[in-house]
Amino acid sequence: MTSSDARENLVKAVLPESQLPRQWYNIVPDLPEPPPPHLHPATREPVTAGDMMAFFPRALVEQELSEQRYIDIPAPVREVYQLWRPSPLVRARRLERELGTSARIYYKYEGVSPIGSHKANSSVAQAYYNAIEGVRRLTTETGAGQWGSALAFACTAFGLGCEVWQVRASYDGKPYRRMLMETFGATVHSSPSELTEAGRRMRASFPDTSGSLGMAVSEAIEAATGYGDAKYALGSVLNHVVLHQTVIGEEVLAQLPYFGEEQADVVYGCAGGGSNLAGLAFPLLRERLAGRTTTRFVAAEPTACPSLTQGRYEYDHGDVAGLTPLLKMYTLGSDFVPDPIHAGGLRYHGMSPLLSHTVNLGLIEATAIGQQEAFDAAVTFARAEALVPAPESSHAIAAALADARARTTPGQSASIVIGLSGHGQLDLPAYSAYLAGELADTR
Repeated sequence: MTSSDARENLVKAVLPESQLPRQWYNIVPDLPEPPPPHLHPATREPVTAGDMMAFFPRALVEQELSEQRYIDIPAPVREVYQLWRPSPLVRARRLERELGTSARIYYKYEGVSPIGSHKANSSVAQAYYNAIEGVRRLTTETGAGQWGSALAFACTAFGLGCEVWQVRASYDGKPYRRMLMETFGATVHSSPSELTEAGRRMRASFPDTSGSLGMAVSEAIEAATGYGDAKYALGSVLNHVVLHQTVIGEEVLAQLPYFGEEQADVVYGCAGGGSNLAGLAFPLLRERLAGRTTTRFVAAEPTACPSLTQGRYEYDHGDVAGLTPLLKMYTLGSDFVPDPIHAGGLRYHGMSPLLSHTVNLGLIEATAIGQQEAFDAAVTFARAEALVPAPESSHAIAAALADARARTTPGQSASIVIGLSGHGQLDLPAYSAYLAGELADTR
C-alpha cells in the first residue's frame, strides 16, 4: 500500500502525547486591527490588571491583557491534558456517503475529555493558576452543565472547592449534569437563587424565569467577592479562556496532513460565548492571515439567541447585575433572557470580544440555526457516525451538512472541518423529545 493509499483509507488521526501542544496561541498580535479594550464600568477607562484581580488570579489577568503571541502551557496542566489530549480528528466517511456529497468531512472530537466536552481545556488551566496563588475555592455559572462539570473536575485535580450556579432551565432539564458536578465534589445551585442579592432581586422581578447565563454569572461573581478565599472562573467569552482552547486548532493543523490535506477549506463551529469556535479557528486563522491558506470560518449560533446575526456590536456587561467590565462584543443586551432551548451552552446574550472583533473585521462569518434543524442534523450525524453530538455542536453540524449537501460533483469538493465540542450522552431527554415530535423552534 502506498503512502497516498494509506492516507485515503485513514479514518482517524490521533497524535501521540509527545505532540500535545506546548503553547497556547494568542491571536491578538496577528490581527490587522487591535481589539477594543475592556472598560471599567464606572470610569469607562480601559481596565487595569488591578481591576481584574478582584475576580481572577494574577496569571490569568496577565493572559487576559496579553499581547504575547505564544504562552507556555505549564507542565502540571499538560500532565492533566494527557488524560485525553491530543483529541482525535475523524474523517466522517459514512456521513459523506449518507449525504451523497463530494466534500471531505472531518470532525474534531472534544467529547473524549473526562466530562465530555472542550470545556476542560480551560478549566484545568484556570484551576491550576488559582491553586498556585493560594485560592481555596472557585465559583462559576453553567448553562448546559458542561462548564460546571469541567470546573468541578479541574478543582478536584488541584484540591480546590467548587460552587456552581446552574441556569434553572438546565438545572431542571439536565439533572445528570448536576449529578456529574456533584460526583466531582461541587456544590450546585439553581439560578437565580435565594442565596445572593442578585439572585433574590431577579427572582422578585421575574418569579417564573427559566434563568440565563447572565443571571448566573452575577450570582457567581457576587459569591466569589463575598468569600475571603475564593475567585471566580468563567467558562467562555474572555480572552484567557479563548487562549486555553487554542490547543484544539493547533492539533487540527498537525492532524490534517495525515489525511493529505494542505488546509481546511471551511471550518464550522457552534457559537454561544465563543471559546469553542475561537479555540478551533484562531490557529487556522493565523495561517490565513499569514497568506498560507484560504480557509473560511463560519460561526453557527441558535436562532433563539442570535447575538452575531442580530445583535449589536457595542460595549455591554457580561452579566445582568452589571458586575463585570464592559466588553465590546456582539450583544442582544445583558438583560436578554433566551427561550429555554436544549442547547443550554449557547444561551448567552453576548459573544467573546475577540471572536466578535474577528467577525466585525469580516474574518469570520455567522449563521443562525433553528433548534429543529440542529436536531435533524444531529440525528443524521449520529446514525451515520455512531456518535451522539451535544445539542450545541449540532448547530455546527447543521450548517456544515447544508454546505456538504450542495457539493455533489468533484469540482465542488472541499475539506470541511466541524468542531464537535462534546457528546450528547447526557442530553438524551432532548433527543427523546425530538424523536417524539415534541421539539419545536421557539423563534
